[in-house]
Amino acid sequence: MRLPVIRGLIDRRILVNYRVQPDVLARLIPSPFRLKLVNGWGIAGVCLIRLKHIRPTFLPASLGISSENAAHRIAVEWDQNGETKTAVFIPRRVTSSPINALLGGRVFPGMTHPATFQVDEHDDTFRVELTSNDRQTHFLVQGTAGEELPRDSVFGSLSEGSRFFEQGAVGYSVTNQPDQYDGLELRSLTWHMRPLEVKTLKSSYFENPEMFPAGSIDFDSALLMQGIEHEWHGRDCLCV
Repeated sequence: MRLPVIRGLIDRRILVNYRVQPDVLARLIPSPFRLKLVNGWGIAGVCLIRLKHIRPTFLPASLGISSENAAHRIAVEWDQNGETKTAVFIPRRVTSSPINALLGGRVFPGMTHPATFQVDEHDDTFRVELTSNDRQTHFLVQGTAGEELPRDSVFGSLSEGSRFFEQGAVGYSVTNQPDQYDGLELRSLTWHMRPLEVKTLKSSYFENPEMFPAGSIDFDSALLMQGIEHEWHGRDCLCV
């Protein structure tokens, strides 16, 4: 079933980014993908996104749904028809929406797991914590909107980091078929990012020493977006 164009509002989006040794991160991505490196580092992280008024374009915003969602992401590229393509590989998605969880992998691209979110936002301070219902995923970030990226970030400037993530607008998610990856493209009608100064950060995925041995991964940066009108466009799946 082909996904219709979906429209809505990104009420809040936080991108928490890690820099990872390439040989460690490469073990987590399947063919045909390879890592998209920045200054010799692999880039992975979590996208925390609150969506509002999500609906097919032919419906009014008042009939749209809202939800908190999170996706674990790895920046990748691959060759197709003689061109190098850029995307993110998504090994796991979670959502607060029972509808998203039910339809994920069926109508919506990619398997999506139900989760509980606890969100506290006031002024420019943000705290988002999530725990999946199957207890496989826990994540917590707390921070305040800032002006600059950390000095040790792999991105030389905010504009460089913003361009990097704007180019990674296509995500390929795991499905219940081991060699098939569902594609979804985010088309932002506006684009503006601010740094988020992180005070607290916990991740059951990125702090797992079996996947990320000590010294192979470090927090790099976090970026904040708010009030972004956007559309979701289905992309053809990749089959290996």
